[in-house]
Amino acid sequence: MKATNSNTHILEVWGDFACFSRPELAVERYSYPCPTPSATRGVFEAIYFKPEFYWQVTRIELLNSPNYIALRRNEVKDKISESAVKKWINGTTEVEPLFADADKSMTGTDQKGRTQRQTMALKTPHYRLHAQIVPRSGNESELNAYNSQFVRRASQGKCFQQPYLGCREFIAFFRLIENAANEPKSCDYSQDLGFMLYDVFDIRSNNHEIRYGGKEDNWKQMRPTVSIFKARIESGVLDVPPIGSDKILKSTLSVGRDE
Repeated sequence: MKATNSNTHILEVWGDFACFSRPELAVERYSYPCPTPSATRGVFEAIYFKPEFYWQVTRIELLNSPNYIALRRNEVKDKISESAVKKWINGTTEVEPLFADADKSMTGTDQKGRTQRQTMALKTPHYRLHAQIVPRSGNESELNAYNSQFVRRASQGKCFQQPYLGCREFIAFFRLIENAANEPKSCDYSQDLGFMLYDVFDIRSNNHEIRYGGKEDNWKQMRPTVSIFKARIESGVLDVPPIGSDKILKSTLSVGRDE
């Protein structure tokens, strides 16, 4: 295995199923063969997170070749908007819940509240994930403490929430790798993935401290934007460029909110 930076943390992650949906196939989901940098960041943040730093994913390794399985699930067609919930809380409008099994007598139409969709998921996924803690302020005085706390938590199997592999129902199990020299090599698998989702946030910014102040203009300035990069798995390894690299392309379109 290629040597890594001394500040790089490595997790072995596995589960029964995984689905890292390609954004161009959103209705009938089709998974990438490996986690996106965003999904990988989520695994590390589920174990240890503080607003003072962000996780920079550096490498994703496949320990099993991708094994796809077709799943069919019943899913709701609509979702309740955030603005509607706030109006219900304030008592300005009456509560109008969504009924998954509503019929014509309830809705007045032949449209049902749910539909069956297919998901091309991954069976028995197994990965080795590499990431580093990067202080947002640039002050690295607490970096050693952050690294020590992550090692302590991960080695004991502690987490704030159960990590998952793309979908919350696909829970992930993890193990901290402290000596990478004794670990097996990644699988013999190569594929050009084309454009892969990098993230939907600028991870260098502390999005948890955003305040909209009730003004639409202020909210628009803080809208997250999608970023992508050209991804290729070579001999079971996907190298991830750092945030700010010219290899990462940012969309000019913003992710909107529900009205």
